[in-house]
Amino acid sequence: MPDAMPAQRDTDGGVRAVERALALLAAFTDDDGSLPPAEIARRAGLHLSTALRLLATLEAHGFVARQASGAFALGPQLLVLGERFRRALRLEEVVLPALDRLRVESQESAAFFVREGTARRCLFRLDSPQPVRTVARVGEVAPLGIGAHGRALLAMEVASRPALPVISRGERLPEVMAIAAPVLDAQGRVAGSVGITLPLFRGDAAAEARCAALVLREAIALTRSLGGDPAPLR
Repeated sequence: MPDAMPAQRDTDGGVRAVERALALLAAFTDDDGSLPPAEIARRAGLHLSTALRLLATLEAHGFVARQASGAFALGPQLLVLGERFRRALRLEEVVLPALDRLRVESQESAAFFVREGTARRCLFRLDSPQPVRTVARVGEVAPLGIGAHGRALLAMEVASRPALPVISRGERLPEVMAIAAPVLDAQGRVAGSVGITLPLFRGDAAAEARCAALVLREAIALTRSLGGDPAPLR
């Protein structure tokens, strides 16, 4: 039997259809529950007829779900893939114990963020046991370059590296103090940022010093757990 021919990139067909389908999924924002097809098509820059054909395929595979009103929402298959992504990273078994230590020792909220292009996403979070605490959600997206986590994820890329851990006071959210440090992987790349957030009124000099030491300790420990060299963090 002759060798099978290698698959060809169908620039005007298959690949283009995939790009359009991804554009439809990307049309949804954090504030959207469901959207009418016309709005999804508009955001994706597609004709309504094209969008409807692709949405039907996405619905058949569970990536979107059609509502009784005819609007579409993101589907459960995305959650399945998201959970597979988290497990594939193999971060949970090392990150969650670190966050638990931070929460117990600081009595404040602890979180781990990863970079996604020009944004950052909260991958893991454990809330403070105190009744007054900062509030955030796992999966929440925020910009890079602002706030302690946003700057920690870029700390190894800037010409003049900031002192670690990075500390912010009311920088992204009023009344919130955050302390974060990057975590490095075996290739020396930033795998994420680990940190503590607390209400600004509790962030006096003593609390800052205590939480900064805890965050840097866990960033170094996590870096070692991922096979990285913690020397650049010191």
